[in-house]
Amino acid sequence: MTALLIIIAAIALLFCGYVFYGSWLAMQWGIDPTRKTPAVEKEDGVDYVAAKPAVLMGHHFSSIAGAGPINGPIQASVFGWLPVFLWCVIGGIFFGGLQDFGSLFASIRHDGKSVGEIIKDSMGARAKKLFIIFALLVLILVIASFVNVVAGTFASDHFGITTGAAVTGNETTAIISLLFIILAIIYGIITNKAGLSIVPATIIGLVGVVVSVIIGLNVGFAMTRTAWIVGIGIYIAVASLVPVWILLQPRDYLSSYLLYFMMGLAVIGIIVAAVTKTASFDIPVFTGWKTGIGTLFPALFITVACGACSGFHSLISTGTSSKQLDNEKNAKAIGYGSMLIESALGIVSLIAVGMVYQKYLAGEFGSPSAAFAAGIGIMFGNEGSTQYKTIYALLTLAVSVFALTSLDTGTRLSRFMFSELFLKEEEATWKDAKGVRKLLAHPMFGTTIMVVIGCILGGLKLSAIWGLFGAANQLLAGLALMAVATWLGNVGKNNKMFYIPMTFMLVATLTSLVITILKKFKAIGGGEAVWGDWFQLVFALAMAVLAIILAIEGCQTFAKQWSKKAKA
Repeated sequence: MTALLIIIAAIALLFCGYVFYGSWLAMQWGIDPTRKTPAVEKEDGVDYVAAKPAVLMGHHFSSIAGAGPINGPIQASVFGWLPVFLWCVIGGIFFGGLQDFGSLFASIRHDGKSVGEIIKDSMGARAKKLFIIFALLVLILVIASFVNVVAGTFASDHFGITTGAAVTGNETTAIISLLFIILAIIYGIITNKAGLSIVPATIIGLVGVVVSVIIGLNVGFAMTRTAWIVGIGIYIAVASLVPVWILLQPRDYLSSYLLYFMMGLAVIGIIVAAVTKTASFDIPVFTGWKTGIGTLFPALFITVACGACSGFHSLISTGTSSKQLDNEKNAKAIGYGSMLIESALGIVSLIAVGMVYQKYLAGEFGSPSAAFAAGIGIMFGNEGSTQYKTIYALLTLAVSVFALTSLDTGTRLSRFMFSELFLKEEEATWKDAKGVRKLLAHPMFGTTIMVVIGCILGGLKLSAIWGLFGAANQLLAGLALMAVATWLGNVGKNNKMFYIPMTFMLVATLTSLVITILKKFKAIGGGEAVWGDWFQLVFALAMAVLAIILAIEGCQTFAKQWSKKAKA
């Protein structure tokens, strides 16, 4: 019954946040449905492509979700369910939703350009360059983290096709994911080139998903973890370069139905478990201020990550979603609404692990994603039952699909920002650049560099990446909040709602980075360090320095705005 009360309270609070706070934000900033969006004004058939709201919602939601709202809340559950619940709800409404909605709105008022351009408009060209460098470091960690998750989900100890009873869960997930990519390409062609309307195309697409699942439950594809890392790297490189209508839009749209199905199934399972008592929620309310992952502050806020607030979302809002938004009136649903749904997914993940909590603590699951699938599966039947195996396979597939979605979106964002870093003000694209900058700004060059580095780091253990990813991701959120706040202040719009979330995120994440830096120095000084420790130390130092410089410049910008208001 505890689990049922938790999910009812979460849905009610998040819904109220969307209706009241989200609408208030739209009114304060002046959302204008009559104003043309960049997707309409600058349509190029590659990146600027106006999408129907349902399709863009699918892309945006699938891209921001990834594996984050599943892995994060589950790992943070060691503090008890109440701290995770409160941070997912409060963070989603007042921190994450604010950042996502604000970033999307600011970008569509900047021709669909990135946070870097927003910063340049309010804080100057130097701040823009520093932010882009910081964002690229974060995107390397995004690629590394999700390559690790997907490769671990797909990996087997052999190579080839397996059939019948010999098919493992990983091999099933792998073959369905491959079929899903092919299905998305077909969907993109029939809707964008053959002219089929969205409703019949969606029906065909969903039937294709069902067929893919049936095939995958009987036929598997196996490769080693290293082979999958290489294969995933090639895939995301190609996916980031092709026009969005071929793969990005259709794949994300279809995958969003998997996510809706997954969350709906979880809610049904929670109700079934509450009524039949087939599974029990075992997470304590609160376990203490210090656990194996650190003290509640800052560890809770860093670990939950995407379930409450994520800087990666600001890059998606300003990198791909703002280039596809067909009307400003949909910005609230896409930007703010998607974040609140993700917070709900974080709560669902918390409840799922609560159903298998003792096994999770005992280390019986290879990853938080596996614990998530097992927790929901156990609500419908005992381990070994057909319904448990089917649900487990479907949910593992869903997690891998979302991680792949975040991967190819993140790689596309890397391409944008890498090129942006080397272009001069008067140069629109890499073709306008001169000399070596033309090579550095070329889409293929930036894509290759980011994918290679990300895949190499993806070979590390997830535990060696996730903590640093969480801190960097949340620090990026603080900087994105600052970027939007300074721009709103410059154009005379209300930005006071940003001050507390921005300050909190910067303080929490810088504290976490300092803790990481001190730990790595201790490991190196004690002769216990491996190359992964050196990697974490260098990354943490670089991001901390860049963030402090940007925070100082942001404070100077705010001071100028306040001084100007005082004189007026």
